[in-house]
Amino acid sequence: MDATTSQTRPAIARFNPVQPGAAGMKMAATGLLVLMAAIFAITRVYEHQYPWLSFVKAFAEAAMVGGLADWFAVTALFRHPLGLPIPHTAIIPRNKDRIGETLASFIRDNFLIPSVVARRMQNIDVAGATGRFLQTPAGEGTRIRAGASRLIADIFESLDDERLGGIVKGAVSSRIRKMEVSPLLGHALASAINEDRHVPMLEAGIRWTARALEANEPLIREMVHKKANWALKLAGLDAKLADAIIDGLRKLTVEMSTDPAHPVRVKIEEALAQLANDLQTRPETRERVEAIKEQLLDNKSVGLWIDTLWQKGRETIIRAARNPDAAFAGKLGEVLKSMGTTLESDPRIRAAINQFARRAVVGMSASYGGSMVKLVSETIRSWDARTVTARLEAAVGRDLQYIRINGTLVGGLVGLVLHALDSL
Repeated sequence: MDATTSQTRPAIARFNPVQPGAAGMKMAATGLLVLMAAIFAITRVYEHQYPWLSFVKAFAEAAMVGGLADWFAVTALFRHPLGLPIPHTAIIPRNKDRIGETLASFIRDNFLIPSVVARRMQNIDVAGATGRFLQTPAGEGTRIRAGASRLIADIFESLDDERLGGIVKGAVSSRIRKMEVSPLLGHALASAINEDRHVPMLEAGIRWTARALEANEPLIREMVHKKANWALKLAGLDAKLADAIIDGLRKLTVEMSTDPAHPVRVKIEEALAQLANDLQTRPETRERVEAIKEQLLDNKSVGLWIDTLWQKGRETIIRAARNPDAAFAGKLGEVLKSMGTTLESDPRIRAAINQFARRAVVGMSASYGGSMVKLVSETIRSWDARTVTARLEAAVGRDLQYIRINGTLVGGLVGLVLHALDSL
């Protein structure tokens, strides 16, 4: 037996789908068959004294035949009846591999074909379900939240961090390389300008310039002193010139911060608007941005930054999943609840997220469906036939024993009817 088989046996042993009462139903079916045999033996002895017992005898005789036939049929599914190598018995052990391949094909044809997955995903509201989950208070849906959180944490902890991180980083880098970022940047900048969302950034830049001027005042004075000729230095005008430059720059920053219509500020806004337009329409600008993007992606520091983002994101997900109530508390909880409200109420966002989820699942089925099917068939092929047979028999035990009981009773009724017709 190979290593794969030995590794899979413990997993099967832990799986115990025995239905309550399966053993009791088996005893009941066997006991009913023994009872019919006893009734047949008794009625056969006393039939000549009590002719009406012939009807009971006919019922018991036919019931024995029906019960034995169904016992043979049920047993033949899982083993050779009485250990005899009768053809076409022990069906499941002999055809375990074929059953695995058939099950895998069934899963592929009914669940993993991209067209089937897309059709099923059309009726699944991923965004709405996520929104409702995020809005659920900590005290409600505790079991569902805990189960989902535990599953997410286990998945992220069990996956190979190095390989998964490489896949994530590779996917991010590949996606960014394929994406032309210049029009996106231009559109984002134009939208910010149209909605005056650039104003806080512009004012922050002016304040930063004022602070930089204050911090570098000695450097400016030294530069003016070095550039001044000997006559200015002799007359002491270099210090006055430096004071004038510093005061002029300080006054400029104050006026720009207090006057929205300042000419320099207007020029900056015009330059930003022109940049937004160039990013979207001018080929030269777009090519320069793409070249800068490629250089950044090839830079090792950017790769390390992406790796750091992945590690922090993974750790945050695991930490939040291990303690969902804490993750949903405080400011983060308020943000998550607000996101849930938006996901559930905004039709455009819901449609976009559902479309993304549908495409992602369809893409996964197209890329990895074959691997999943192969995993199912190979896993079943590696299982021990005796263990699988015992578990399957236990899983459907009650129904199988009902078949034996029904066969016994139905056979008896048919025999009784035939005997009655024969007597008439």
